[in-house]
Amino acid sequence: MKYYIIAGEASGDLHASNLMKALKEADKDADFRFWGGDLMESVGGKMVKHYKDLAFMGFAEVLMNIRTILGNINFCKKDIAGYGPDVIIFVDYPGFNMRIARWARKEGYRTHYYISPQLWAWKENRIRAVKRDIDSMYVILPFEKDFYEKKHQYPVHFVGHPLIDAIAQYPKVNESDFRKKYGLDPEKPIIALLPGSRKQEIRKMLSVMLEMPHDFPGYQFVIAGAPGQDREFYTPFLKDSNINLIRNKTYDLLSVATAALVTSGTATLETALFKVPEIVCYKGNWISYQIAKRIITLKYISLVNLVMDKEVVTELIQGDLNRKRLRTELKKLLTPEKREQIFRDYYELEKKLGGQGASKNTAELIVNAL
Repeated sequence: MKYYIIAGEASGDLHASNLMKALKEADKDADFRFWGGDLMESVGGKMVKHYKDLAFMGFAEVLMNIRTILGNINFCKKDIAGYGPDVIIFVDYPGFNMRIARWARKEGYRTHYYISPQLWAWKENRIRAVKRDIDSMYVILPFEKDFYEKKHQYPVHFVGHPLIDAIAQYPKVNESDFRKKYGLDPEKPIIALLPGSRKQEIRKMLSVMLEMPHDFPGYQFVIAGAPGQDREFYTPFLKDSNINLIRNKTYDLLSVATAALVTSGTATLETALFKVPEIVCYKGNWISYQIAKRIITLKYISLVNLVMDKEVVTELIQGDLNRKRLRTELKKLLTPEKREQIFRDYYELEKKLGGQGASKNTAELIVNAL
């Protein structure tokens, strides 16, 4: 069968690539055409557009790039029509995907959505569009099933979280070899910096994160370079001898890190599943933030705290993300008492997310539905 898959971010590329592998197991004749990234391309099929050409962060950035976005939507519709898929699989990325889904449903295409839009966070009225335009929804967070089925009477499939599979399957890293390969100090503990994947958020996050090395000379700080960004982009941030950059090896870095400063997003959950104590950071465009805080009513911004329904990891948002607060919270994070409590909560978090098999479960449900 022919599968048209749309993933618009680095995390979507990861989860969609694993889903594609599972689809190939469930359907030996699977043929793929997709919007995504290098991981999806490594599985096979035809990549139409790379996610790094699609990523615009925040309300203001979307408005400034609206012409490009509308052009991509029109191009996508024509490309789908030319390919004639048996099913369209949307992977997160709701601003774009829900627009395509509305058109696709009218055109008679089957529409399946893997990794639900976060309707529980904002734009809950989108549930009407989901009911109208999506044939099957596959959710990865335990509270999403209740949100859809109990609150909105829309049946969904809870398939477990795909990060559990991705991390469980990841090869073990020899810490000594890792440090030697990347020229790291063989003794100093590592604090990982995960500033995000888009240029504008990386600049904002690193401007504060990189004030920490002077206050923690006993540690070495390593920036996790995003897959979509060249090394040259990070060069201005590497002036301090206690700061290193490692690109495209975030999981390797997390597997040897003592602590991490992480931009809000999927990376907060990845860090937790690697059992690395973290501080969640977010500082966005001022206009975008002012709009967001008026329409998002959640108690937390990190998936770790949302799933646990309590503050497991500290969140420093907008004005709270400053040198003084970050230094204070990082000092706490490095104490044995704080770390022990976080580790206990992390193990409980993993239980709540379900076991392994999200990609396999989703692939089998899709193929059976077809």
